[in-house]
Amino acid sequence: MVRVLPEQCTGCGECVASCPVAAIEMRGGLAFITDACTVCGICVTVCPVEAIEMEHVAPAVRPSEPCRGVWVFAELHRGRLVGVSRELMAKGRLLADRKGTELTALVFGAAVEAPSRELVALGADRVLGAEHPVLELFHDDAYVDAYVALAKGQHPEIMLCGGTILGRAFFPRLAARLGTGLTADCTSLEIDEESGILLQTRPAYGGNLLATIACPDRRPQMATVRPKVFPAGVADPSRTGEIVIRRDWEGVIRTRTKVLEVLEEVVQTVNIAEADVIVAGGRGMGAAENFALLEQLAQALGGAVAASRAPVDAGWVPYARQVGQTGKTVCPKLYIACGISGQVQHLVGMQSADVIVAINKDPQAPIFSVATYGIVGDALEIVPLLIKALGRS
Repeated sequence: MVRVLPEQCTGCGECVASCPVAAIEMRGGLAFITDACTVCGICVTVCPVEAIEMEHVAPAVRPSEPCRGVWVFAELHRGRLVGVSRELMAKGRLLADRKGTELTALVFGAAVEAPSRELVALGADRVLGAEHPVLELFHDDAYVDAYVALAKGQHPEIMLCGGTILGRAFFPRLAARLGTGLTADCTSLEIDEESGILLQTRPAYGGNLLATIACPDRRPQMATVRPKVFPAGVADPSRTGEIVIRRDWEGVIRTRTKVLEVLEEVVQTVNIAEADVIVAGGRGMGAAENFALLEQLAQALGGAVAASRAPVDAGWVPYARQVGQTGKTVCPKLYIACGISGQVQHLVGMQSADVIVAINKDPQAPIFSVATYGIVGDALEIVPLLIKALGRS
């Protein structure tokens, strides 16, 4: 939490002007932090007289204290596990085995018994469930309160969550509450052989390079992970594990917001994140109307159409179809890249595809470095030939 030191505050108002959420007011000539504060810490850095300080509700556990266990937050949607949760369970199992420790899954919702059993089948040694009607839909405050309550008295070494809309809102708040660091949007997680520290890799500087980040001085080590970067685990119904579900949350969880309505996204075409076949176009397609060729090829293959950032920025295709650092991460069985040069920002979103076919006029294009098969030529000439060939088969 953030608090003002009244004996030092001069009422200059610098903090009021700097607050991005308008959570600071002047009362009685002194700065006052309201409930709208998100604990971002900007006011602490701008105060010229150091009259604002940040206190952690729960101090971080340092490595010198006993920290054990890998924890995975398993996200639910309409009572069912989302895909990235299955992927994290598989990776969490590998990390736990590498550390010689247990894997714990946490799941929140209105009814969590069935997903708890599924999490055990996916590799959890233990499942901690929080069951309450208010947890059926995501509330930042309630989820953080529930997580902290379940973790009370325990010192997990690693905590993971999917890099979804929920995870990106929830885990940073939790990290601030725990007083530790967080690496967002990871694409790789490994255990360092010498130190045993979690090495967290993510794209940096707009995707121009990959940074490996470590958290040596705070525990737990926390990370959110992009969907589709790890393979999903295979459930083993014969596995057994401990399931503990807490249902009494009176006076523990709080919410400052109310969900009035949930609007599901209407997807008119195949969701590229779930497609087994993707035909993607880049700047080399030349114009928006040329994406009709990719639609025909995708239809012939039973797949979906995607794009790199350039066509999206140009307004040729909607953002929902963008693959890459600032779009979606996909892992189809077949990815056909048409007129895409293959900058690293795009590669991080698709290079884990099983088979990659690249079509580009430039034989030196970076896309060929990750391609399983490469065709040097104009996509506007080659794609119609592929459509014609598929029509004859």
